[in-house]
Amino acid sequence: MNIQQLYEFCLSKKGVSEHFPFDEDTLVFKVGGKMFCLTSLQKWEQGNPSLNLKCDPEKAIALRSEFEGVQPGYHMSKKHWNTVFFNNDVSAKMMIELINHSYELVFESLSKKIKQEIEKTKN
Repeated sequence: MNIQQLYEFCLSKKGVSEHFPFDEDTLVFKVGGKMFCLTSLQKWEQGNPSLNLKCDPEKAIALRSEFEGVQPGYHMSKKHWNTVFFNNDVSAKMMIELINHSYELVFESLSKKIKQEIEKTKN
């Protein structure tokens, strides 16, 4: 997966928008106004890309013990976020699954009203 594929994949999900709320380097994808994926554009350019993804706390612990490329979330709540490194032992298929898991966790945490508004969009 390259940055363009990540960008297109995340934006193909219902209700997703892109933001740079912290600085010009950190690309953030949100659903319903809540973050589910963060990445550093500079790290992509340097060839060392990673994603910060929300994760169920128990699953996060299991993933960290199974994969060297899954670490506690950098600058995030270590309980609820993982930093997942590309070019490591996490397959492209697993990366997609982890992005989907993060999106679904955040989507499910939204209010009923916001979820219904998102479901109505054609995205």
